[in-house]
Amino acid sequence: MKQVGRWAAVALGLCVSLAAQAQILIGQTAGFSGAVAAGVKETTDGAKLYLDAINAQGGVNGQKIELIQMDDKFDPKLAAENAKVLITEKNVAALFLARGTPTTQAIMPLLEQYKVPLIGPSSGAMVLHKPVNPWVFNVRATYQREAERAVQHLSLIGIERIGVIHVDDSFGGDLLEGAKKGFAAVAKNPVFVEKYDRAKWDFSKIAPLVASSDVQAVLFMGSGNGVVDGVAAIRKAGSRAQIVTFSNNASGGFVKSLKENARGVIVTQVFPYERSLAAPIVKEAHDYAVAKGLEGVTPAMLEGYAAAKVLVIALRRAGASPSRQKIQQALESMNKVDLGGLELSFSPTDHTGLEFVDLSIIGQDGKFRR
Repeated sequence: MKQVGRWAAVALGLCVSLAAQAQILIGQTAGFSGAVAAGVKETTDGAKLYLDAINAQGGVNGQKIELIQMDDKFDPKLAAENAKVLITEKNVAALFLARGTPTTQAIMPLLEQYKVPLIGPSSGAMVLHKPVNPWVFNVRATYQREAERAVQHLSLIGIERIGVIHVDDSFGGDLLEGAKKGFAAVAKNPVFVEKYDRAKWDFSKIAPLVASSDVQAVLFMGSGNGVVDGVAAIRKAGSRAQIVTFSNNASGGFVKSLKENARGVIVTQVFPYERSLAAPIVKEAHDYAVAKGLEGVTPAMLEGYAAAKVLVIALRRAGASPSRQKIQQALESMNKVDLGGLELSFSPTDHTGLEFVDLSIIGQDGKFRR
């Protein structure tokens, strides 16, 4: 009996060991603190709505997905360090939902070096789309398309005098290129183009310029707290210009940070209206959110939710042992995949995924309206 007991204990220990190993490790480095923390939290919360639901159903091919997260504070150097730890020490099968253009650029050399796919970077930078990086898989439209559409919309509703403020980094430069295309398309020029430092912003000179120039609208290309402080400075200087910012700021946390300056701010969007339950992806995400005690989802949550769906589809297609290369191959095989009213396609020559762009305005109730 003692011998049987020992064998039973060994068997039990082996089962526990195998169960512990039966997980798919996915890595995320993002600014969970710092200037973009509110947006990062909401995007990640959206992803977890779907990942938690999949894990509750038994996971993917019998393996649960474990998301290993590291805070890079929106700092490119720290993002690269985190990514290396996730890849070489944590042995993640893929990276997921990196946040920001400079931070994502900082980890791209590691993707090629270690042959690791990055799924759903929360950035619409053109550098992540063209030339096609074999290891980067986007699940959203480009920033350039957003900026181009914003300028065209303002022109269409009769706004003639438009200024541009952009953060002085690759993200801001990318959006600026899109805005230039928009201005060219409507045969207009910006009244001014001003830039600010991404780490130590100061709007003491820019805000009075906005007020004295009498512009009707300002395209504000920046992230989180930088935009919040800039808008406050512009309003304090006396300007009532229409503020337009972009999908990287499409979070409830950003709206709350704006406080009394939120109402009337236009924010471009890269996913369907988050309160339109007629859209299957919105209805699905909304139901999971309500089941967790939430009121619903935000645009940022939808971005994370869609990225998580793409991740799970890739893992399923990669088979029982989803290696990094198998996941990459599975992603490139996706053609006209329905995410719930949104059709996503990848190929070896196109890693854009989705091209949906729309505009919203923040209402008196602090909600995005379209």
